[in-house]
Amino acid sequence: MVDDAGPRRGSALGQCNLRRLFQSGLFLFFRYVYHAPLGKPYRKRCVVTQWLKSTIGNYEIWRIAAFFGAVFGALVVGVLARFSMQRAAKRIGEGKRKLAGLFLDSFAKPVLLLAFTVGLWLGVSSLNLKESIADVAATIVAVLYSVSIGYAIYKLVDIVDHYLDRLSQSTDSKVDDMLAPLVGKSIRITVFVLVILQVVQTVSNKPITSILAGLGVGGLAVALAAQDTIKNFFGSLVILGDKPFEVGDRIDIDGHDGPVEVVGFRSTKIRTLDGHLVTVPNSEMVNSTICNIGKRPYIKRVANITITYDTLPEKVEKAIVIVKDILKDHEGMSPDFPPRVYFSDFNDWALNIMVIYWYHPPDYWQYMEFSEKVNLQILTRFNNEGIEFAFPSQTLYHANDDKRQLAIRMLETQK
Repeated sequence: MVDDAGPRRGSALGQCNLRRLFQSGLFLFFRYVYHAPLGKPYRKRCVVTQWLKSTIGNYEIWRIAAFFGAVFGALVVGVLARFSMQRAAKRIGEGKRKLAGLFLDSFAKPVLLLAFTVGLWLGVSSLNLKESIADVAATIVAVLYSVSIGYAIYKLVDIVDHYLDRLSQSTDSKVDDMLAPLVGKSIRITVFVLVILQVVQTVSNKPITSILAGLGVGGLAVALAAQDTIKNFFGSLVILGDKPFEVGDRIDIDGHDGPVEVVGFRSTKIRTLDGHLVTVPNSEMVNSTICNIGKRPYIKRVANITITYDTLPEKVEKAIVIVKDILKDHEGMSPDFPPRVYFSDFNDWALNIMVIYWYHPPDYWQYMEFSEKVNLQILTRFNNEGIEFAFPSQTLYHANDDKRQLAIRMLETQK
């Protein structure tokens, strides 16, 4: 039930009762001071009483002392509560109680702000403020109350993130790994917007419908100013719906090659092979050509083995047989993709033998180890057979050598 009468409308009746209880306690304390037994202690209490009844400005000292005492006491309680919660969270540790530890650790951060808000509210209630000042103080307390509650809910979203992360790890699909962070971010954005609306409503003292109507009028200007952000947001929805890649997939986009680490509402983060973290806006991701290397079913190698031009045809055939023998039923071979070896071309400076094979599964480092074995075997067996590898070179032929005799014919001139 809410008391809507008076300038402090919106304050709860329970809060009024708590304020009266706090004031009653102060009254009983100072009544004890006034009615102390006679004697020397009485005189001291009388002096203290007179001093407390003196004023600074328009406020009695005992009220000012009660205000600062309430704020300071609330801060002490908040610090102790925060320290106790964080210590208990660390002591709980891992295991089935990890969720409880996460709850304590998350709630320990906003508890200090909550305690300060309660202390400020109790302190303000002890002051005999003017009506205009009391309205401002009540508004400040209400804003702090809304912010502290919103901050507590914002931090407790960590529990949702933990639960969704554990749920996504229990499934084989990587789509869950993309959706889990987005759910937590969506809840945090919603909480932030609701807190802002509540603060605006508290400060402006207008109904929420009027505030939403005002936001609708200014929504067009905001949309024009934040059109890039809106493009990136819808780009993230396209990525989630079309799924051109998943978290952990190695992709190549505009020369950036590496695994995807995070897909957010605004951008996608890629860790390149040299360790750099590249952030690409989602609006560019959906409009660019993406090569998903992580989805390839195999790794294909095309190698060109070059041998010298003075190699005899028999040795060329021998070279082809050697390579075919090395790749016969090789590691990682699929029956649908047998290796291919051909004497493919006459290059400018060498005879070319083209070698093609496919490695399954597409594990890059296993593929590299296998390619190394193949290269060493080809090198060893070619050397044993006397087949020489060619390298880029030029050969100059001069006239009148053993194969090209220079013939000179003299022509008789007619007289």
